[in-house]
Amino acid sequence: MRHIVAIVLFLGYCLQAQAAVDRDDMTKQAIVKIYTVAKIPNYLSPWSSSMRSSTGSGAIIAGGYILTNAHVVANEAFLEVQRYGERKRYIAKVYAVSHQADLALLKVDDDAFYEGVTPLHFGKLPQIEQRIVVYSYPMGGSTLSATMGVVSRIEHNTYVHSGESFLAIQVDAAVNPGNSGGPALSDGKIVGVVMQVMNKSQNIGYLVPVSMVRHFIDDMKDGHYDGFADLGLGTQKLENPAMRKYYGLDENTTGKLVDKIVYHSPAEGILKVGDIITAIDGHTIENDGTVEFRRHEYTDFYYYVDMHQMGESVTLDIIRDRKRMQVHVPLTKTGDDMYLVKTTRYDEMPTYAIYGGYVFSPLTRNLIRATSRNRLKLSCLASKWQEKEKEEVVVLLKVLASDISRGDNNFGMWVIDKVNGKPFKNLKEFFALMEKNKEPYYLLEDKDGVKVIIDREEAMKKQQEILKRYNVEYSRSENLRNNTGHTSHNAVK
Repeated sequence: MRHIVAIVLFLGYCLQAQAAVDRDDMTKQAIVKIYTVAKIPNYLSPWSSSMRSSTGSGAIIAGGYILTNAHVVANEAFLEVQRYGERKRYIAKVYAVSHQADLALLKVDDDAFYEGVTPLHFGKLPQIEQRIVVYSYPMGGSTLSATMGVVSRIEHNTYVHSGESFLAIQVDAAVNPGNSGGPALSDGKIVGVVMQVMNKSQNIGYLVPVSMVRHFIDDMKDGHYDGFADLGLGTQKLENPAMRKYYGLDENTTGKLVDKIVYHSPAEGILKVGDIITAIDGHTIENDGTVEFRRHEYTDFYYYVDMHQMGESVTLDIIRDRKRMQVHVPLTKTGDDMYLVKTTRYDEMPTYAIYGGYVFSPLTRNLIRATSRNRLKLSCLASKWQEKEKEEVVVLLKVLASDISRGDNNFGMWVIDKVNGKPFKNLKEFFALMEKNKEPYYLLEDKDGVKVIIDREEAMKKQQEILKRYNVEYSRSENLRNNTGHTSHNAVK
């Protein structure tokens, strides 16, 4: 009898082991290697670009989509994908992208690509110390790699790709170039997407959590990406005893002080400077600005903003003039709608205009990253919000040396405040002032009164000669040539 029981147990163990092997093979079948050829804009010479090839990873999910990172396919010119265990590559295209959340969905039109694949499904936000396995195609080989690890912490962190802060999962699994876009699985389900690694550290990687992935996919169900909302507020922590006493707060009252309502903020007319936000959607905001999203786990209170889709609203409990009340703020804006300097640009060529060899461009974070000139001042501008009088910064990017620009050749990354004595709000207004100017000169000034003066007639006469000398085909970017004006849009590889 004992022998029979032993045989039954052994057979059961064998069946379980075989089932595990089968599940593992099914998982691998859904892992994809991504080959990207990207057109990389040159923000210092905005009329030119270069080509770069790279690889990343992805996973086939329901609906015939391939889930990966936005930075794996950013600026893509040509995409191919390859399934596990196969050598054939299939042409792919980007179906949807969120540069904010560093996520993208790809599609392959050839149905043969999906034959025999069981799509991966989504799990829940993992617990601390929960084991995960990352499937991807990192550098050092061409075959699939599986890396084990555990979840170390979950909290808000800066996403390198966009520079914005969202919930992120820190893991101790090794993350290397090529891992990006690979799924992190627990119990066979996706709990995150490999995003980036911490520099100068060993085995500290970050995942885009499954909650962010679900938000992105739900957002795209109507075929249009709206993004993650921003309240457009400046807030202060309330940890200082004197500040708490000043506002009449007792020991049991916590929250954040509103010290600024940003221009264009959806909270304008709803919140006031001096309001104290004590809770969001019924969740207490602590004095350090965090909320408890799970028992004993805290992160930035924007966690509950990010749980909403654009067009919805959040409920805020506030104290105003020492009276408690509740308000509802509609979520209608992203941070990019309110930043003075937009977040990093992808999938588009830079905007520029040239007058007599003087090159003008809106200030972008791409431009700040590309140069060391005037870095301190420009980085300071990148930390500011829009104001009623100023929605965008325009710079004299560089001067293409010629006989009409002698003495000005050292100007570069120079912030312009006025054109012929007239201030402007954005590049569109700057461009209109330059185009409509009938004066003999373009008179450009900064806030300190420093001037650059361009002879308009000489600039028009010498323009083509200067452009030809520097091998510049067009005097302005395509969006300005098409008279569309300027529209603002919106890591490890």
